[in-house]
Order: sequence, then structure tokens, then C-alpha cells
Amino acid sequence: MADFEPAALEVLPHAVYEFIAGGAGDEITNRDNEAAFNRIKLRQRVLRDVTRLDTAITLFGQRLPHPIILAPIAYQRLAHPEGEVAAARGAGVAGAVFIVGTTATAPIEDCLAESQSPVWFLLYWQSDRSFNGELVSRMAALGAKAISVTVDLPTPGDRRRQFRAGFKMPDSIATPYFKDRNTGVLNVGTAQKRAMPTWADIAWLRSLTTLPLILKGILDPDDAEQASGTGADAIVVSNHGSRNVDTLPAAIDALPAIAERVAGRIPIVLDGGVRRGTDVLKAIALGATAVMIGRPYVYALATAGAEGVAHCVNLLRRDFEMAMALTGRARIGEIDRSVIW
Repeated sequence: MADFEPAALEVLPHAVYEFIAGGAGDEITNRDNEAAFNRIKLRQRVLRDVTRLDTAITLFGQRLPHPIILAPIAYQRLAHPEGEVAAARGAGVAGAVFIVGTTATAPIEDCLAESQSPVWFLLYWQSDRSFNGELVSRMAALGAKAISVTVDLPTPGDRRRQFRAGFKMPDSIATPYFKDRNTGVLNVGTAQKRAMPTWADIAWLRSLTTLPLILKGILDPDDAEQASGTGADAIVVSNHGSRNVDTLPAAIDALPAIAERVAGRIPIVLDGGVRRGTDVLKAIALGATAVMIGRPYVYALATAGAEGVAHCVNLLRRDFEMAMALTGRARIGEIDRSVIW
């Protein structure tokens, strides 16, 4: 998967690349998200029957062919003319859940029409509380299979790389929630009025929808426990791709304590630094049900559109299957902490 980034560098404008690649501050967390996986060693087991490998998981009652989810990434038309539509198409070909967010540059209807796999919606909380409820209801009616809420961004982080590169959103790009442009467009920038939800807002949102509710951006076991108690159906352990505050822990380092506290009550998705099949294996061994990838598939999108996205996911899945076989695990259910050295 690492080959996609240098390929994307050849086609992306410099400022757009810096927007995608950059982390907060001195990017200590950005580097550590990947480096932390490298510090974890695997235990090999041999002479086990791994002739038939099964990577399938069940999430929210739905069987998925593998545990790889495409994270919500903003403004994908910056990377490819079709943006999220091409990403959704590629996700569907590869059997991956695709998450389209409030900052998407394509209507969710188009993403749903193009994907053969479930599509989830990520909500960036807006200052008009009722608008959030209406947005979630409309997304549910259109066919979104789950609602995720970003909970870790009370203010943008110190993203100095994109600032130094002179990154500026083109005036032509907007975030059309729906194809009906009169009821679902936020112009990027001044028209957005983001706010930060509280636990009370999450409880209110929980009361409005029967869709699975996922809180994205949990790093503390106390917050994980409160999420479960507030009605969340899953959490995403994430430092927002290292884009918020520098020197946060790597996502994989935060996972074990959270998994211990949650104790299997709700699924945990690991987001941050996943680049190899062994990373997927390690995340599941330490308590995750699934993993998200972000930057790699956007580089693949920039390189080859929907075909690139599908190839990116398939590469990771194949690498994961190889890691399972070489550590003696034929099924997801056989992956536990005993695979860690």
C-alpha cells in the first residue's frame, strides 16, 4: 500500500498533498501512528490447518467479507474529479464499508448508488441542533446503514504543513449532502457553523434514530465507558489521523486499555496507522473488531480512481490473509492476544 503515496505525489498539487498528508504540530503522533505497529512483534504458530481462510466479520448484524473500513476523508474531489463517488464505487468492488461525511464533495445518493457495500454517514455537529437531527433522519431515509459522530474536534488542530503550503479550498467545491441542492449544501468555509456536541447531545441524538450510532475519536478508557453507557453502538479509537493535537498516543497504543474497559460490550474500530496486513492482525488481537484506513485509499483514489481504491483494499485484505496464515489463524475468531509476542 505504501506505493500509492509516491504515485499520488506525481498527480496531486503540492498544497493538496500537504493537506492530505500533514498532521498536527511537529507530527510526532503522525509518525508514531505507524511506528507503534512496528514495535509490536507477532508470535508464529505452525502446523495448523489454514487451507481455508475466513476474514469475515459481523458488525451491527450484517456480515462483512473483511474488517477493512474506508474512513471519512474530507473534500475528496481535491484528489480526483469524481471524489467520494469513485471511492464508494471502489469500496463496493472490494467489499469495504465506505463512510461519507459532512465534508464530502458528492451527495450521499450518488455514493449509495455506486457502492455494493454498506455506506455509513459521518456527522460533524452543526450549531443548529435541530439541523443535526434532520440531517441524520434524511440520511437514514436515503439508506445510510450507520451514523458516526466526530467527537474529538472542538477546534482545528495546528496543521502547519497545509498552512505553509498555502492550502486553500477552491471556491467551486461545496459539500452537497443531497442531490436537492436547495436543501443540502454547505459552502466550504464561512457557511459551515460547526459546534462541538456534549454527552447530552449524544444522548439526544441516540433518541432520534434506530441506526447504529458510532462515536469517532475516543482515546481514553473513561470516555469509552461513558460512550457505551450513553447508548453508542460502537466507538472508533482514533487520534483523528494525528491532525488534532501532537503527542497524543498512537491509536494502537491506546487500544488495549480501552478494549479492557469496554470488555466486549460494544465493537471497537481502530483508526490510525494501518498500512499492512500485520497491522490489521495486531489491531484485532488487541481488541478491535475492524480497522479504518484513510490516507492510503485517498492516495489510491488520486492515482487511479475507483480502480485504485479497490486495489488498495484488496492489497490490504490479501496481506491480512497472508498474516493470518503465517501465524496459524484460519478465522477472525482465532485471533487474540496470544498472537502477540
